[in-house]
Amino acid sequence: MLVLLPPSEGKATGATGPALDLEALSLPALTVPREAVLEELVELCSADADKAREVLGLGEGLRGEVARNAALRTAPTLPAGEVYTGVLYDALDLASLDAAERERAGRWLLVFSGLWGAVRTGDPIPPYRCSGTVRLPGLGSLARHWREPLGAVLPEAAGDGPVLDLRSAAYGAMWRPKGELAERTATVRVLQSRVVGGVEKRSVVSHFNKATKGRIVRALLRAGEEPGGPAELAGLLRELGYAVECEAPAKGGTPWRLDVVVTEV
Repeated sequence: MLVLLPPSEGKATGATGPALDLEALSLPALTVPREAVLEELVELCSADADKAREVLGLGEGLRGEVARNAALRTAPTLPAGEVYTGVLYDALDLASLDAAERERAGRWLLVFSGLWGAVRTGDPIPPYRCSGTVRLPGLGSLARHWREPLGAVLPEAAGDGPVLDLRSAAYGAMWRPKGELAERTATVRVLQSRVVGGVEKRSVVSHFNKATKGRIVRALLRAGEEPGGPAELAGLLRELGYAVECEAPAKGGTPWRLDVVVTEV
């Protein structure tokens, strides 16, 4: 099974690992496109902090992120699973999993990134700031930059099992599964259900959505079962206590949709 996650915009501090080595990262076929983004990002942030903030969409209070980007080549690293913070990763809480569950996370999880393309949770990376929506002056749209390289390596990474896609739209634009692989993919939408005046109303709430996705991944890692496909995955989530509505694709070459409905109490 492969689980596709968005990164968090905020990153951990206090890294103490060795400096970045692109060749030490998973998915080595992405080394060249990673180097292209890294080179332009470091150059941009080293040359003009104000322009870099504009390109990266950062406010004045995040000027320190520009300086951090400028030092990426020599900055200390952390495993990617520790670099990413925020609501989803707080709920996932990788650090509290046991050894077998963390090993499973290293195999199952792929975190998408505007800078790295995609990384596994054990990959040593420095904290950085570069959203998947960024358009660099030289490379242009990072989503477009990554589409072909990711399309070349991710089908092999997915293997023969199901793909659980928990990415936000910004990172979904970097790569979309096609053909038979798409038919093994399930995209997840978390809906918050409330009863108002005797009528059920459903909505997508960002914080609620991220936290629930983190809990879903944690539950799957702890269960340790590898379902055969999206329908079996929906069944497993129901066994784990989630209310899941499963919709098979209306036509070939498109993903399944799983709606996880969480009732507000």
